[in-house]
Amino acid sequence: MFSMVDDLFGLDGRVAIVSGASSGIGRHMAMTLAGAGADVVLVGR
Repeated sequence: MFSMVDDLFGLDGRVAIVSGASSGIGRHMAMTLAGAGADVVLVGR
């Protein structure tokens, strides 16, 4: 089941830029995107 979900929604080979990644929602989103396979670029103070 998870392999089908990964095929549909996986972020392998994608790059995500997360603004406000120092804390809160931005930090959580960065961790979630990385967990989904994205290469994450963090922007914060």
